[in-house]
Amino acid sequence: MSVMISVKNLVKKYNIYEKPIDRLKESLSPSKKVYHKEFSALNGISFEVLKGDAIGILGKNGSGKSTLLKMITGVLTPTSGEIEVNGKIAAILELGTGFNPEYTGIENIYLNGTMMGYTREEMQSRVQNVIDFADIGEFINQPVRIYSSGMFARLAFAVAINVNPDILIVDEALAVGDTRFQIKCINKMKELKDNGTTILFVSHATEQVKRFCNKAIWIKDGKIMESGGSSEVGDIYEDFMKYGEADNKQDVRLSGNNKEEVSLEETKVEDEITVESEFRIPNNPDVLASIMKVKLNTTKLKTFDELTVEVTYDIYREQIEGFLLGVALRTPDGEYIFGPNTYLEKVKVPDELGRHKVIYRIPSMTLLAGHYLVDVGIFTNEGIVGLDYKQQVCEFMVANKYISEGKLYINHEWEVVE
Repeated sequence: MSVMISVKNLVKKYNIYEKPIDRLKESLSPSKKVYHKEFSALNGISFEVLKGDAIGILGKNGSGKSTLLKMITGVLTPTSGEIEVNGKIAAILELGTGFNPEYTGIENIYLNGTMMGYTREEMQSRVQNVIDFADIGEFINQPVRIYSSGMFARLAFAVAINVNPDILIVDEALAVGDTRFQIKCINKMKELKDNGTTILFVSHATEQVKRFCNKAIWIKDGKIMESGGSSEVGDIYEDFMKYGEADNKQDVRLSGNNKEEVSLEETKVEDEITVESEFRIPNNPDVLASIMKVKLNTTKLKTFDELTVEVTYDIYREQIEGFLLGVALRTPDGEYIFGPNTYLEKVKVPDELGRHKVIYRIPSMTLLAGHYLVDVGIFTNEGIVGLDYKQQVCEFMVANKYISEGKLYINHEWEVVE
């Protein structure tokens, strides 16, 4: 399979000055006195992207993700190292990149096409598709400086995906769009991916990367910490974000195993949340569905008791294709215990207009003593686009006579050999 992007020993350094005047003083200094500190945004990164790959790029703010993308697209030049790109790139970087704020939306469509190497005649056949996808009405004829961030994102994405790119680069662009726009974008990105377009996708939403991409790269302090399958890299990254450096993990995790006396009577727990008593379509057309009620069968149980989570939700469209429901169990400090959803388990749930009720049942709860929280979410597009999410919507306690240590009871056997 052909290599679309090759990055070898890529380094990007910046000179950081404490005061603006220091830059001038340094440039005029007869003794060549240095007034700056050197900052390495990227420090020796190397990787390859194959045709048809969807690569998720993970990392905290300031890790070097956007700098990397800007160098791949040619917006920035590297301090050292090599970048080889084979194919036409369409990029959606930070808002404003590649657009002239004084030009109208239409003029910026042609401008971006010219920057990608298309003639005006070649772009004319694509303009209407861009306008239809952006769906910003008469604002298409107004200067983009008056656009909201959502309108800007719509136009930028519409241009990028309607010029038949070999490589599509998306840097947090979906974060500013409404739910309908996100669904539209993800569907189009899937179509491009299925047709062989290579995609680089930056998102702080790890679940989006794990579900949409086949591979991922985690960048920390300008270096690649992990690369490989998106699910594995995503788990490692989430683990780091939760526990920090490896040297600290053991202490953090062990601290959660300290035995504490749990008093059910002293702990306030809610077994139900209700948002609205009757079905009603909201005035906001961007709200496609809502979780209306979540109810537990009990807030006090013992290990091996049954737990049920009854979820009532409303759908405000004739149908939501790819609709799914998920229920997650967490500890009070946010540790994810278990979170299945109906898409992964191939369970068909109602996805048409109206109010619906689904029961999630754990016939034999294997959690040991402790206090636990329930999250409930409804999504579409394999869980990439969230429609509604209720965090810590309910809580329950597990209490037993002393039967074991830890968080979970695991079926096991003992065998005496001698």
